[in-house]
Amino acid sequence: MVFRMKTTLVIDDTVLAKLKSEARLRRTTISELVEAALRAFLARSKRPAPPPTPLPTFASGGALVDVADRDALYRAMEEER
Repeated sequence: MVFRMKTTLVIDDTVLAKLKSEARLRRTTISELVEAALRAFLARSKRPAPPPTPLPTFASGGALVDVADRDALYRAMEEER
């Protein structure tokens, strides 16, 4: 089962006149023409995602302790208190 949503569009009179004429020529409805045009527009307008923003960097002044040295790490943590 296909559900369709009804909506109201405000369309310029000259555009609507051309749309009605085109619908008659194609033997279709205005709704079908508008839907096809919107589908085509949306398919064309898909843009790739922008590249990720690089993470900020800063000068930290270097490491205060070698984290591989467990005893030095514990001493540094004790000094923080």
